[in-house]
Amino acid sequence: MRRLATLLLALACLLAWSAPARTQESPAHAAAVDQRAARQLLVMLRLPPRHYRPDGAYGGGYMTDSGSAARRRVAAELAAAHGLRLLDSWPMPAIGVDCFVMEDAGGAPLERVLDELSRDARVKWAQPLAQYQGMGGAGPDPLYPIQPAAHDWHLADLHKISTGRNVVVAVVDSGVDSAHPDLAGQLGLRRNFVDGTLDAAESHGTAVAGIIAARSGNGVGIAGIAPGAKVMALRACWDSGAQGTRCNTLTLAKAINYALENGARIINLSLAGPADRLLQGLIDAALARGITVIGAADPARADGGFPASHPGVIAIARAGDRHPSSSAIRYAPGTDIPTCVPGLRWGVVSGSSYAAAHVAGLAALLTELRPRGAAQSLRRELEMSNATALRAGTANAAITADTTGNIDACAAVARAANACVCLCSPSTATKNTLSP
Repeated sequence: MRRLATLLLALACLLAWSAPARTQESPAHAAAVDQRAARQLLVMLRLPPRHYRPDGAYGGGYMTDSGSAARRRVAAELAAAHGLRLLDSWPMPAIGVDCFVMEDAGGAPLERVLDELSRDARVKWAQPLAQYQGMGGAGPDPLYPIQPAAHDWHLADLHKISTGRNVVVAVVDSGVDSAHPDLAGQLGLRRNFVDGTLDAAESHGTAVAGIIAARSGNGVGIAGIAPGAKVMALRACWDSGAQGTRCNTLTLAKAINYALENGARIINLSLAGPADRLLQGLIDAALARGITVIGAADPARADGGFPASHPGVIAIARAGDRHPSSSAIRYAPGTDIPTCVPGLRWGVVSGSSYAAAHVAGLAALLTELRPRGAAQSLRRELEMSNATALRAGTANAAITADTTGNIDACAAVARAANACVCLCSPSTATKNTLSP
């Protein structure tokens, strides 16, 4: 399955970049189009029986037949009588109607107008202008179908309720590729705290940022957990080849301090190391200000290591890892995760760093819904998710063998929004509702 996912990823990336560029419709324009469509209706007038024998040169005689002007006069009379504006028409001889598009001009309820039109002997039928959408998940993102969160967390359903709009997530990590097409416009700012080196686009930081906030519905790559969030890209680490991604006390301290002083609502620390007094003090200051701090659990340490084990930090491991001595660690998708890679590419990553990024994105969704007390809400949701697993009799409630983990993202968003999300009963959203 891993090999198949990798092949699908490579093919999707190739297709994404070989396809012609598309013009993206702005959300404001799309909303205006939808609002206007909601005021429009279709009125069908009968066409005369077909009386011609079209050949290869026939171009559609119903556009110019002698009755066309008469039907248009009837349509104009109907529009005027019902406070409508006649916009357009199109003959449809295949079903024997001339379709007229009309728009509300007087503010009368369309349901009443439709009923009156349907009772007019000149009208075959009248109906609203319905809207449809392609069934492609969370937009035309080619790699969306193989994202674990797409199916395990019902990401498309979550995005109907929240996208983490304008929530600032500090990614304290190696450099983030701001030119990547899935991250273009997603970085609120970037700073480099690694002395003696230039800022750079690096693999670890770019992958973490992509999971959290990659653009959704832009025709390439993936959809982030919180595509409406703004990433504060704070380079406190550097990619060093065979030694992996490295950081130190000072670079991390400078970055965390910057996040505290510049409006971060969430700090993602996809890293681990020894306990450190300076960093402990800065994390405590962040927690005291109501900032959510997410830490990646070290799979080599039973307690998850630091900063995951620090009180108040939300410790996240990837589903399938084992930390039996720590009940505080939660598990999220972290295996074979498609995400952004520097150089306008995408790749597959695995590890608790990327599980933590999922939860940082979830925290952004909850913060948009409940700006005050988001950190406490998230901790409570994670506790409730684990309690639900225990009640369900899972063999090991803290660990699941699949990619899902023990976090119920749908339930968390449903309670925060006080609304039904994903596959739930109408009463689900009102249970265990959190106070603002």
